[in-house]
Amino acid sequence: MTFGSSLLSAIPGLRHAFFSREGGVSGGIYQGLNGGLGSNDDPAHVAENRRRMAEQMGVAPDRLLSVHQIHSPDAVAVTGPWVGDKPRADALVTRTEGLAIGVTAADCGPILFVDPTARVIGAAHAGWKGALTGVIESTVDAMEKLGAERSGVVASIGPLIRQHSYEVGGEFVERFLDADAENAAYFIAADRAGHSMFDLAGYIRMRLENAGVLMIDDIGVDTYSDERFYSYRRSVHRKEPDYGRHVHAIALVD
Repeated sequence: MTFGSSLLSAIPGLRHAFFSREGGVSGGIYQGLNGGLGSNDDPAHVAENRRRMAEQMGVAPDRLLSVHQIHSPDAVAVTGPWVGDKPRADALVTRTEGLAIGVTAADCGPILFVDPTARVIGAAHAGWKGALTGVIESTVDAMEKLGAERSGVVASIGPLIRQHSYEVGGEFVERFLDADAENAAYFIAADRAGHSMFDLAGYIRMRLENAGVLMIDDIGVDTYSDERFYSYRRSVHRKEPDYGRHVHAIALVD
């Protein structure tokens, strides 16, 4: 049901999980462990799936926290369960034990962070837009405000759409080249004329390294080609009306 990071697993007092779609109660196109509160799945099924994930993370269901993701560069610090509406952002950080902070994804790049010395954790949702506009840097900055040292931060890149599955058009490539000509390194030619294949994982790793985070691992899973995972792009190609979302979470424990 879950995938783990070898780097994060070696750190005492830390629990984390990159959840797959296995082990849930949702049916139909959402078959499995759909944690997407924004999906059109039966809300009771999503709630039960998230309860199961919270149980595995060792927290109560209301302490498995995620934000209203908007493909932004924004990160928020959290200290307890939400009161009122969830903030609109794409990353969370905390130093509060007993909270599981997480992001949802279905092709975009989930990143889990920890400074083991300062006992500060983070979770970021890095789709192409968030990664390009700075969600990784915002997450590290927010961790530093809680006492982390970026040179001591460990990060793990979770399941996401990999380069051999991620075809993009010319306007997409131009957007990245306009930001930095060296971004050309993350594109290779596609079989289809005028298109390229984008290396989101490699781009995320570069942004992490440039932000001063050098202890990084990547579990190497492709959400598009691996049916154990939800995939927005695969659902589009199959002309399905909606798609499930994974939750990827991290928590400090005693």
